[in-house]
Amino acid sequence: MKADIGLVGLAVMGENLVLNMESHGFTVAVYNRTVEKVDAFVQGRGKGKKFIAAHTPEELIAQLKKPRIVMMMVRAGTAVDDTIAKLVPFLEKGDILIDGGNSNYQDTMRRMSELESKGLRYVGTGVSGGEEGALNGPSIMPGGSDSAWPYIKPIFQAIAAKVEDGSPCCDWVGPNGAGHFVKMVHNGIEYGDMQLISEVYHLMRNQLKMSADEMADVFENWNNGELDSYLISITRDILRFKDEDGSPLVDKILDAAGQKGTGKWTGITALDFGVPLTLIVEAVFARCLSSIKDERVRAKKILGAPKGAAFSGNKGSFIEDLGKALYAAKIISYAQGFMLLREAASEYTWHLNYGSIALMWRGGCIIRSRFLGKIKEAFDADKSLSNLVFAPFFSSQVLENEAALRNVVAEAVKAGIPVPALSSALEWFDALRTDNLPANLLQAQRDYFGAHTYERVDRPRGQFFHTNWTGHGGSTSASAYVV
Repeated sequence: MKADIGLVGLAVMGENLVLNMESHGFTVAVYNRTVEKVDAFVQGRGKGKKFIAAHTPEELIAQLKKPRIVMMMVRAGTAVDDTIAKLVPFLEKGDILIDGGNSNYQDTMRRMSELESKGLRYVGTGVSGGEEGALNGPSIMPGGSDSAWPYIKPIFQAIAAKVEDGSPCCDWVGPNGAGHFVKMVHNGIEYGDMQLISEVYHLMRNQLKMSADEMADVFENWNNGELDSYLISITRDILRFKDEDGSPLVDKILDAAGQKGTGKWTGITALDFGVPLTLIVEAVFARCLSSIKDERVRAKKILGAPKGAAFSGNKGSFIEDLGKALYAAKIISYAQGFMLLREAASEYTWHLNYGSIALMWRGGCIIRSRFLGKIKEAFDADKSLSNLVFAPFFSSQVLENEAALRNVVAEAVKAGIPVPALSSALEWFDALRTDNLPANLLQAQRDYFGAHTYERVDRPRGQFFHTNWTGHGGSTSASAYVV
């Protein structure tokens, strides 16, 4: 009996994915660099199921139906290249290699080009949902060699999470690195969501002096409304979880956040493309700042803690404002993410279906939430929508909750509680709708010291001018260009 698909990498995600595949009727050949893991899995969690153990790359390939489909679930970076190098000698033209890890989309573009030159097909696919999602139904975002999709579609759409109408949270994203790009943006939005929730938690804990159980009740209430989402629900569960001594476990966790790189890549890509992903980048920097724990402890000893004002308002009203502020900022985070997707589509000539991407994120993934359906509706109604906050539903929602966001940020500033993501959301929203920013002065400064030229409000766009500001300079100017 030949297997429908092979998988390399039996860590937590790999194990759960193949168990998911097998439960949907597929036979899976499994291989791991540490071959002892193969036998342990087949004789353990996979015992009595349709798995075929392979102890070498050659044996793995030999167990597969043609065209052979091999999915790699290994660490991003050199491990992917090393795995490809071990598999390619045993593959034939038309065979399909899938990278299901969090690879950089540019690496995926390079690998696809190299493998297609050898007659192979390559797919870079984002998989979101963690170990639970991998086992019970993740969100899957594949992109790469278009001709591979008909072969992997039955497997991927079978194992993917399903939304209310039964639609799978998986569809073809686009060519070369599109799948991993969409997953990268997904993770950037995830960084933003998590930071926003953490800032609201910080305000409840430090300014309102709420207990973990009281906060859990608030998050549970929010999860029954427009903030309904996976991250809100797990925040509720985390706040209720008790350590062995009966105290909240969250209070004993060191406040130094880790990261694996996808949020950083999102920020770097936004800078490369000139897209103002301010909230998401602040969320990345917030993790960086949290990680210098020893320096923060030293800073407090030298500089003292912030001497902010104690809360003097109505607690219930402020909690309501916190929920509204979180909702508005969350919309802005998604708006920024979709701006980056649109810029990438223009840069690489990808025909991205933004409504379909929103649908893929509605179930299984970490950022799944109620209003993703509204995002799909917005892009279905206006295929050329340039910014999510221009859609009637989202513009009305942000404007309706703007006062709450402004009040929360103001209270945080008075209290000396850092809220970089919440304040960044407000600043971005204010700047976006300001038709006369002070960048005119900035351009004058650039022209003064570097002859970088400027445009004029009383001349057509695209005409550039230089002024001899001191009377000592010449008329020569630098060429006008924007990085």
